Amino acid sequence: MKTWTKEIEINAPIEQVWKFLDGSVENMQQIMPQVVEQKPIKITEEVVGSVYRQKYREGKRTEEYDIETLEYSNATNEKKLKVGFTLAKMFEITALYELNKINDNKTSFTYTVTNRPLKWFVKLFLLFATDKVVVEFLERVKNVAEAETGR
Repeated sequence: MKTWTKEIEINAPIEQVWKFLDGSVENMQQIMPQVVEQKPIKITEEVVGSVYRQKYREGKRTEEYDIETLEYSNATNEKKLKVGFTLAKMFEITALYELNKINDNKTSFTYTVTNRPLKWFVKLFLLFATDKVVVEFLERVKNVAEAETGR
């Protein structure tokens, strides 16, 4: 299993950043343009245990998988969302998004991804995996949130 954790400061209020992670599909697509569709399959009152079917386009190929909410907390100064899914029957992936309010106009965003290969031969691919995708995602969230604030 491989884990990447990166943190970035975003010059935007915590609620503004949160809406891209915990909002509508349209908001999510601003930071994850490859997400084509997301439909609820099972919704729980406490959010944890909720399952969504997501369609994701990579080039000309579209993958479909179920994403389960594993952790959820939506406090005023701290927000957390952890989801898990299996990609192409080859990788078990979790994504943890943690937001912390620094002040009214600044948010700390920590993104942690784990990737566990489910087949022996894909373990080799993880040897060459880097944090490039994680860093690019953080930058995209920062750029989208700050553009909306006009900073």
